Formats: sequence, structure tokens, C-alpha cells
Amino acid sequence: MKPRLFESLIQQNNEFKEHVETQKHKMNVHPFLKRYSEMGIKEGLFSDSASALGRLHDTLVQAAYPEMIGRDIITVMPTTEPMERFPLDEKAVAYRYAEGAATRLSGQKNSIADVYTNILAESSEEWTREFLEDATWNVMNSMVDKVGRALGEEETNRIIALYGAVSNGDLASGVALNHQGAAMNWSGVVNLHNALRDENWKPTVLAVNETQLHQLLSDDKFIHAQYLPSGQTNLDEATVTSVLGMRVQASTIVPNGTAYAIDTRVASVMLLRRDVTVEDWEDIKNGKYGVRATTRFGIGILRSNAIAKMTNIATTLT
Repeated sequence: MKPRLFESLIQQNNEFKEHVETQKHKMNVHPFLKRYSEMGIKEGLFSDSASALGRLHDTLVQAAYPEMIGRDIITVMPTTEPMERFPLDEKAVAYRYAEGAATRLSGQKNSIADVYTNILAESSEEWTREFLEDATWNVMNSMVDKVGRALGEEETNRIIALYGAVSNGDLASGVALNHQGAAMNWSGVVNLHNALRDENWKPTVLAVNETQLHQLLSDDKFIHAQYLPSGQTNLDEATVTSVLGMRVQASTIVPNGTAYAIDTRVASVMLLRRDVTVEDWEDIKNGKYGVRATTRFGIGILRSNAIAKMTNIATTLT
């Protein structure tokens, strides 16, 4: 799902359409949704409650997606099934990620991996009815934006945790590469890349903490054009977009001092049962109301040796 697809989703997805019909009714009775709609109409931002719901959804999705870098380091597959079964090579080691734990499915006898769409990521904000009565449009819109960002971070945290749960012995090279406390540099990137190539996989993504990204920008090999095309490094924006054929994804959610090279084509999968959805939230007993965002999905490691991990990288810039 991408921003501004609210209307097309209603037309193409019956489950989403039913959800929207339920929320339309609540736009007239739920304290937060009612205030959001009334103030938006007053400001001339939309014409009715249905349009308000569309604006609410798009605002939340736009805020969530920049934080969902986890989807850039895993293969995302939409599904309507509660479980999908994936065939594995005879000697592959698979992990199934469950709530709060990673269960290893190991041994040569395993030729399949089952991934269940039973993970719910959610975020919410709550206000009292009295506070809502005086809330301005800008304050409420900022609240929706905050919920979206929190949801994106929650989903990415779960995907990073999936990779972190893989045993070192099951990674490419059979070990987590040790960078000996040095800052991330060209040599470290090459070592990660080669670890996957030695397993006959092709790394597609390099996932690093933002501290490691800034360390790379201090290495002259990421500055001089003879090593990287100028379009792959932007010093003004402090970004490296690609190196050795790997897209670079940086986030503070990746543990500082750790980096991953991943062949996302075969290493792992994210089954997306329900994309970003906005819902009402209320605790009537305590007089609190607000908005909640959720996604429902499943994630699993399919080929652990298509993941290379590096640890003991310097955690500061100096």
C-alpha cells in the first residue's frame, strides 16, 4: 500500500471496504474522529466525513512509510492466507518469528518453512474528551502523524529483531564477522559482500546504523568518484545510496556497531496480510479516546546463509 490509494483500496479490497464502512459511522460518534472531521471541514480541507477518513488514512500512511525501512531489507509478499509454506533446500536452516521469540526449525529433514501472518504491529495516542473539545486541526493532524511514525518504527524493529535472532553459526561464513572495534569502512563493506558471494548468493542490501553510515562518509573511498559514481554518494545530504551493488539502508533501529549484508531475494520473507490501517481507539471507562494504526503480517528467515553479519564496529564517530 502506498499513500493516496484510499479510494482504489475501497474498490479493490472488500475487507478494507468493510473496515471503512465501520469507520465512517464512527466519524460521527467517536470523540476524536468527530472532532477531526468537524475541524477539517471548518478549515476547508475536505468536504465530508468520508473525505476526512481518507485524509486521516493518507496522513498516517505517509508518516509511517519513511520509518518502514524494514520492508527494504526483506522480500514483501501480500497474502490473504493465515499461513504460507515455502520449500527449502535440504540443508537450509529456517527460523519462524513468533511473538517475543524466534523458533528455530533446523535439521536436514526440514524441507519446508511455514510462515504465519500472526504478528500485529500497532501504535496509538490517547486524549481525554475534555482535551479533544478544544483541540485544533494542526494538533490533531500532528497526533496522526506521530502515530504513523511510531507504527513504522515498530514494524521495522520486528524485522531487525528477526535478523538478530539468527544464530551466528547459521550465518554466511558460519560466523559473525568481527570488525575489531574499527570504524565502518570500505574494507568492512567488502568483507560483508564477499561473505555472501562465498555462499554463492548476491547481496542486494547493506543495512547499517546511522553511525556506521556516517563512518563510511569519513572514508575517502566513499568520497572520490573513481571508487563510487557521484550519484551513489551525496555528501551534502550525508547519504550513501549504493555500494558494490547493494542498496544502503540506514536506520537508528539497526543496532549501533552492527551491519548486515542480505540477499533479500532468498534470505527472508514478510507476508503482508493487512497493510497500514487506521482505527478508532477508546477507553470509555477512563474517558480516553484517540486513534490507532495497525499492520498484520508474518516474517521468517528462509535461508540464513544468505545473511552476513558484522559486529564489533566502532560505535562513535571519533
